[in-house]
Amino acid sequence: MYQNPSLLQNIIDFIPLPIGVYVGDSLKIELANAAMIKTYGKGNDVLGKTYLEVVPEIEKQQILEQALGVLKTGNAFHAVGRKVDLVIQGIMTEHYFNYSFIPLFDDQGKVYGVLNTGTDVTDLQLAKQEVLNSNERLKMAVDSSGIGSYEIDLATKKIKTSGNFDTMCSIESEATSEDLIAKIHPDDLPAREKAHQQAKTTRRISYEARIISADNSARWIKINGKIIKDQDGNPKTIIGIIQDIHEQREFEEELKKQVASRTDELTRSNSDLMHFASVVSHDLREPLRKIKIFNNLLRNDIEDNVNDKSKKYLHKVSQSAQRMENIIEGILTYSTLDKALQHNETIDLNEIVENIKIDLELIIKEKNAILVTCDLPQIEGAPILINQLLYNLIQNALKFSKADQPPRVIITSTIINSNGNQYVQITIKDNGIGLDAVLSHLSESNIRI
Repeated sequence: MYQNPSLLQNIIDFIPLPIGVYVGDSLKIELANAAMIKTYGKGNDVLGKTYLEVVPEIEKQQILEQALGVLKTGNAFHAVGRKVDLVIQGIMTEHYFNYSFIPLFDDQGKVYGVLNTGTDVTDLQLAKQEVLNSNERLKMAVDSSGIGSYEIDLATKKIKTSGNFDTMCSIESEATSEDLIAKIHPDDLPAREKAHQQAKTTRRISYEARIISADNSARWIKINGKIIKDQDGNPKTIIGIIQDIHEQREFEEELKKQVASRTDELTRSNSDLMHFASVVSHDLREPLRKIKIFNNLLRNDIEDNVNDKSKKYLHKVSQSAQRMENIIEGILTYSTLDKALQHNETIDLNEIVENIKIDLELIIKEKNAILVTCDLPQIEGAPILINQLLYNLIQNALKFSKADQPPRVIITSTIINSNGNQYVQITIKDNGIGLDAVLSHLSESNIRI
């Protein structure tokens, strides 16, 4: 047995790791450095006491049995990351230790004591546990989200997968990147190659491809990944996720088909409408021509025998017939033009409004309507469409007027600059019933041309 414990005590006190020497069947504490005394957490008066007296909580944790087993068998015992509950300042606290019980032999080879060493790895163990918990939470999130994750070792080409990766890609575990490439639809391989070429610069991989299953069916997936490099800057690993986007792609394709179908229907409808407008306008030309001819003949026959009022009426008929002819010609021209090649014309809005006043002359007089207009600018556009737009707005203002007061229509314009372009805003105000009969203020329509 070692006869000079004080010298050994002085030596081991300089060692930062906990060290203790327990002798005899009672495991009396013969030596304990400062680090071990701190670990006991029971104060400095520990020498001469038994191991169990100082830390009685070890009895129910099999630690005492481990130490006695070493004393009895002479075989060392080592524990790694073992949980140990210690009472520190009266409070039971949870710790994790890497500790050992090593037998001490005398000159005759007989075990006389146990050397106890340990390292507190509580912080490391808790960090490991947090990592494990985080990984588990991540795995649960990946599994529940329907996506799959992967990691490719670029040296061995082997793939580590998780989540729904294997199911989506129709591959078995222990697969390689070549196995995955073999599952990609041939038409989508260029997209994969392009994504990997770009990743040499960006280190990020992103593309969509179809995966061919064992039954030859194909499903769309989206692949996102990142290239991880080693310390020398060489590509080492690719990590990423895949997502099943088959239903999304099918929806997009169906939407495209519907849009194309509706576009074709609209094109046919517009074509039929323009054809109808062309036919009707063409058929109206002949009776209108007769109205103009017979109105001129009538005016020539009775011109010397009618009063000024009748002459005015004849002039109105002639003027309206001419307006009708201009409108028909405009419809014919617009319906036969190639819209892709159509050139806008300069339109005098003042002239448009004056012609509309003539067309609506009867309703204006009937309702004693008041039309107030400012000096309107010239614009570029299709005359027949601008005429129809303003005609409808002014006609509605006159038509839906209040019964107890004459219609009042005010037409103004403002030049607006937007994104470097100039627009004309035409404002048409009226005192009609408006969209909501409860409102008493003026209703207003704004047009930007």
